[in-house]
Order: sequence, then C-alpha cells, then structure tokens
Amino acid sequence: MTRAIHPVTLEVVRNALYAIAEEMSVILMRSARSPLLKEAGDLSSALTDADGRLIAQGRDIPIHMGVMAFTVKEFLKRIPAERLREGDVWFLNLPEVGGNHLPDVKAIRPVFAAGRLVAFAIDLAHWADIGGAVPGSYVPWATECYQEGLRISPIRLFSAAGPDRAAIDLILANLRGRDEREGDIFAQYAADDVAARRLAELTERYGAETLVACFDALHAESEAQMRAAIRALPDGAWEGEDWLDDDGVDARPLRVRVRVEILGDEATFDFAGTAPQARGPVNTTVFIAHSSVYYAMKALVAPQVPPNDGCYRPLHVRVPPGTLLNPDPDRPVVGGNHETSQRVVDAIFRALAPVLPDRVAAGGPTTSGVLIFGARTADGRWAVLYEVHGGGEGATAERDGASAIRVHMSNVMNTPTEVIEAEYPFRIEEHALRPGSAGDGTHRGGLGFRRAYRVLAPEVTLTSMLDRRVVPPWGVAGGTDAQPFRITINPGPNARDFGGKATTTLKQGDLVLIETCGGGGYGPTAGRSAKARERDRREAYV
Repeated sequence: MTRAIHPVTLEVVRNALYAIAEEMSVILMRSARSPLLKEAGDLSSALTDADGRLIAQGRDIPIHMGVMAFTVKEFLKRIPAERLREGDVWFLNLPEVGGNHLPDVKAIRPVFAAGRLVAFAIDLAHWADIGGAVPGSYVPWATECYQEGLRISPIRLFSAAGPDRAAIDLILANLRGRDEREGDIFAQYAADDVAARRLAELTERYGAETLVACFDALHAESEAQMRAAIRALPDGAWEGEDWLDDDGVDARPLRVRVRVEILGDEATFDFAGTAPQARGPVNTTVFIAHSSVYYAMKALVAPQVPPNDGCYRPLHVRVPPGTLLNPDPDRPVVGGNHETSQRVVDAIFRALAPVLPDRVAAGGPTTSGVLIFGARTADGRWAVLYEVHGGGEGATAERDGASAIRVHMSNVMNTPTEVIEAEYPFRIEEHALRPGSAGDGTHRGGLGFRRAYRVLAPEVTLTSMLDRRVVPPWGVAGGTDAQPFRITINPGPNARDFGGKATTTLKQGDLVLIETCGGGGYGPTAGRSAKARERDRREAYV
C-alpha cells in the first residue's frame, strides 16, 4: 500500500524531480563536444525508480522519452540490481535493450541511499558517429544491423574509482571522431553525476521511504488522470494508416496501420496490417511503437497529464512480430527511429480525426529531414555534420500552420549557419522560406524552407534519411496536400535529383539544396477569406 504523503511534500518532490531532469539536459548540452549535442540538442534526460519505472523527464525529445520508459527495465534483465554499485555509470545502445537505434547511446547511473537502490538517472545522447559503413552511421542500403555501427551491450565505463580507460578505448577505437565522442561520453557521465548528487540531497532531506512513497503517488496520480481523459472519449474503434516513402533498398511505399479501440478508461492500439519487416533501415523496435502511442495520446488526449509510468498504464499496444514495428533483432533500424515512428503517430492522428476533429492537425514535416555530411579535416580527422530539417506545420480547424518548424516527436534545433561555417568545410548560401510549398484550405499549412550547402572540402560524403519526399503531407477535411521534400545536387542545367534515403560522394564546389515540405491545409479551399488570400500573396505563400 502506498504510504500517505502530505500534498505539500509531494509537490516539492515533484518539482525537484523535474528540475533534476532539466538540469541533467543543461549539463549534458553545455559539456558536450559535438555540435549535434551542444547546438542542436539531440539529447534527453530522465529519472526512474529502482524498478526502472519512469518518474520524471526533461522537456526534451518525445521519441527518446517513451523509449527510456523501457530502457532501465530491460537493462535490469541483463544486469541484475545486485551487481550495481555506487558510482557506476553503464552505457548501452542495443535496440533490443529498451532502445531505438545505434547512434542514440544511453548512460545509466544507479542511485543509492544508505546502501539501498532508490532510483536511476538516465540520459541519452545522439552520437554523430557510431561506426558502420558510412560516416554518420546512417547506411541507406543496409540490410542487416551489423552494417550500421558498433552495438554496445551494457558496459560499465565509470565506477567510484573513476573512468575505465580500457573499456572507453575499446568503444572509441570503433568509431569516427574519437575526440568528439570522448567528450560526449564524459558529458553524459557529468549529467548523471549531477542527478545522483541532487537525488542524494532530496533523500537526505526527506528520507528514502518518503521519496519512494512520492514516486508511487506520482505514478498513481498520472494513471488516474490518463484514465479520466480516456473516459471522456466515446467508446468505439477507429482505423488509420500512413505510408513510408520506401525503405532505402526497395523502391516501394510501406504501410503503417493501426486500429484504436476505446473502451471505458483504457485504450488499445493494434498494429495488425502493418507492412512486414523491411530489408532496408526503416524497421524500428517495439519500444518505439509504444513511444509513438504514448506521444500521440499525450498530445491529443491528455496534454496536461505528467508523463511517467503511471500515465501509460491504461494504454495497451499490440504489435505483431515480423513487422516494421517488431522486426527480427538483426534487421537494420537507423531510420525507423525517427521516420517510421512518426508514421505511427500520423496513422493514430488519422484514426482519431473523427473523434477529435478540433485537435487533429493536417500533415506536416513528420520526418527528421536528416542530411549527414562527412569530411576529413586537414589533419586526417573526421568531421561529421548531422543536420535535421523541419518544414511547414499542418493547419488545424482554428488556425494556419506555422512555417519552418518541427512537429511531433522531433524536438531538435537546426545548427546555426555560423557554427556550420566555423566548424565544418561548408558555406551556407541560402536559408529562406519555400514559396508555394503549403497546402491550401480554409486554413493554410505553413511553408517549408530552402537551405543550400556549398562544399569547400576536396571530398565529402552525403547521406540522406528522410520521408515526405514521395508521400506528401496530407490535407484534412477538404484541405489540399502540401509539396513534399526535394533534394537537388547542383541546381541548374546539370541538376541531379537526390533520393530521400541515399548516399553519394561530393566534390569541392558542389552545391546541395534541400527544399523541405510544407504543411497540409485544413477545410475546403473555398472557405478561405479574401483577407487571408491577400495576406498569402504578400507573404509568398503562393
């Protein structure tokens, strides 16, 4: 039975836990070496109880947070609690251990009070390279996981005695950008270390018993609130689907299908009918399928409910084995992490559109829009630029979509032009909105944008991993679809169209232009006012 906690104590502990998770992300971002972390912020932080149940998270990247609800639970199946010691920090990236794809490396630190395990601090950082066949570790033509990079089974890199140099060197010997990666490893350690100290301060103030009772109370509270939010929906079943452009190996679209059933205060998401596992790297883990469901329900149904283990208890996810969302362990998964996951979200949004028409937006840039450039510096080291690209937000029943933004599960910032030009051999020659890219309707979608990269190095690898290049962002309730992504190498008479999941070698002077998708429109086009049409013309929407 949960021990009774004074409401004031619970609120103080709740906000302290959130503050710890936020501080972890700040420490990681400020300490990291890679621009992908210190500028773009491709990282997340969380706290769990001693059983690995999520209790608090930072305001980071939704796709990471849902996954980390499973990571410590799966970690404990491999590394039993009795093996853990004060000061340990374990690193891992295996997709099958509560993970998503290899570049997202998790650092886990157990936290003790008077010898008792009371919690875990966990942070996730996207490493700009984790080895593999292509700089940046995105291999569009991969047909097995071993081509994608170093697979790190849980390994202890730090203890109370300090860093384990042999273990750290083993990892650094198998990837590009050794100095950057080492700096990022120590930044992840620092974030966990700060969290452990803050949790120790909380425990000293309130005692371990009270702290654990607060964890249980927070779970119970969120569960009750999520159940109430679901109960407010009508009982019934609805279906939705969305399509991946392709898998990078076979040039055909792949379906993600979901059946959403609401019954009382519980919701079930059944993905029967989703495409079989792919040959290319758009498969993803069952943990990502759950994460996508959690995000969609939080965004549409229960935005104010604190996200933790209790929040997700009324949600049930069924994923048939051998499909895109539950593949064999040796399948490649790097693109599925942020592309297939967002197809799941869009399928759920489409399923629930009849139930929540005022909350569902039209389609938008539900892709990370990844371009990765790899170049050797003058001293022979690798410089890997991992850049993400948003687009136009889909319109809603109440308003137009915003331009040049990211939506859904990707919350990463783009790297500033000044940082790219200072640290990488590129010149940014254009960064502007893309006229005519938005879908029309009573409310218009937002505009995508154009960004052009001029190559200054003798040779550079370019890899893309994005969707919404073939299947465009969709309109809702009579609104029209938006323009899809387009990537062009050397625009002009000798222009070359570049695929959404491809890799090539560029030479000095080449220009890469990415034009991102707009957002879909909402409502019949005839319903748009003359005043809004005039504003569209002034702002280059058409």
